[in-house]
Amino acid sequence: MTALPATPAPAPSGAGARTKIFTGPRILAGDGTEPEALAVRSGWIVAAGTRHDLRSAFPKAEEVALDGALVVPGFNDAHCHPSQAALARVRVDLNTLPNAGAVLSALRRQARRTPPGQWVVGQPLDERRVGVLDRDMLDQVSDSHPVLVVHYSLHRAVANSAGLAALGYRSPADAPPGGQLGVRADGRLDGHLVERAWLDPWLPGTGASSIAPYGTPSAQQAALKDVIAELHACGITSFCDALVTPAEQELYARTLAAGELTARVGMLLWHSYADPERLPGDGPDPLRLRTVGVKMMLDGALSGGTCLCRSPYPSATGTGNGLQILGDDEFTATVRAIDAAGGRVAVHANGDQAVQTVLDVIESLPRSGTRHRIEHCSLIDDSLAGRIARARLITVPFGPFVTLHGEKLLDYYGDRVDHICAHRTLRDAGIVVAGSSDYPLAPPDPLLAIRSLVTRTTAAGTTVGAGQRIGPQDAVDVYTRGSAAASDDESVKGTLAVGRLADLAVLDTDLTAAEPDALSEIRVRSTWVGGECVYTSRR
Repeated sequence: MTALPATPAPAPSGAGARTKIFTGPRILAGDGTEPEALAVRSGWIVAAGTRHDLRSAFPKAEEVALDGALVVPGFNDAHCHPSQAALARVRVDLNTLPNAGAVLSALRRQARRTPPGQWVVGQPLDERRVGVLDRDMLDQVSDSHPVLVVHYSLHRAVANSAGLAALGYRSPADAPPGGQLGVRADGRLDGHLVERAWLDPWLPGTGASSIAPYGTPSAQQAALKDVIAELHACGITSFCDALVTPAEQELYARTLAAGELTARVGMLLWHSYADPERLPGDGPDPLRLRTVGVKMMLDGALSGGTCLCRSPYPSATGTGNGLQILGDDEFTATVRAIDAAGGRVAVHANGDQAVQTVLDVIESLPRSGTRHRIEHCSLIDDSLAGRIARARLITVPFGPFVTLHGEKLLDYYGDRVDHICAHRTLRDAGIVVAGSSDYPLAPPDPLLAIRSLVTRTTAAGTTVGAGQRIGPQDAVDVYTRGSAAASDDESVKGTLAVGRLADLAVLDTDLTAAEPDALSEIRVRSTWVGGECVYTSRR
């Protein structure tokens, strides 16, 4: 039996705290061990070993027989956007609408309830389902309200004529650096806002965004609870919300204060709100909620064809390449200021040119103990991987994107797809690799991502970059230990070792014995945070 010493360091003994012994199916602790049982007190694993040894050591403990086939550490999504998923539900929710007509009708209903001159905002737009919207179509919603429809990627949006006027966009020349305005053949703006053309008004850096009505605080909180419950149903016990403003920080803080934050949450604060002289510190319960870094965005979207690459490709920007969203001077100055203040930057960089730019700046910094992050880090080669390893950067590549977007990636990037989402190359180089869905841009299910990492096959069955395949236990490691390290939490979670938090997921199938293509069919039986059940399936 492995147990904590008499004075365990982070785990509180908790006067009068009850001990639970978890037993049941096979336990993959994530540290190379497979204990038969775990003893949990005050939310921490205090012993691991055989059921007999733990029953002898803790004769009064409650025994919890876990129903399923395999126990793994709770999944941790290191880059997702649950607050945005929640807030979309208190705007005009477009998630289930079948076509453009239904979208316009929903926006009209909201306009009738909204005072003239105030924004009507719908989200998320999925053109694969509803078709392409433009300025003229949104003008049918209202001529007395600015109207905005936000793409599910958060990299672009569409506005009506009143919306364009409210944002100060009258001609293509009004596009900000790092952004684009869509233009029709006759030279008139078509309403499409790409990257900073909509990001800057949405994330102004001071005050609340005028274009993002969020509903009431109680509605926000209820929506966030629903989203987190859906993540728990996927076996997720921790996540990093990869773009928050002070408004979203306050939403999470309210949810925590109400005792309703059932997941462990890290947050990345958008850089325009981050003051290097006053970086956010830990709150009242840092094991449950804290800011873990500052988010920056250097280039565009991988699946949207706007990422910045070294070599030309048929990008969605019409330029033969993507967009650099932050200029070199602004990017360099911000990274240096955050690093000098002891903070961590988490830089969205998809294309190989963007990754190279991140490395150029990071390598110029004085050596410190801070391990900065590259979010997505989508297209790399062996040379970039070597530089990432030497700089001790943490990478957070997409998990399910080969399965979900592989055919589109082939169209955009051709043979370069062999080096996209290069989990094998990164892990072989000794780099920390975390798991990410980028939800709601993709489904949050880690088992779908694990299938993608193991098979490297698209939804159509095409194999993409077979040399980047990793095994199922390696894929679980990405979504547990790797993600914990991405938030400096590897000493408290990511494995089911003694002295770690008792966060775990119980699966109905042993994924180490499952056929690779069937990995996404595995279901979660129950999810536990700190030894407390936060989800159980109804069978």
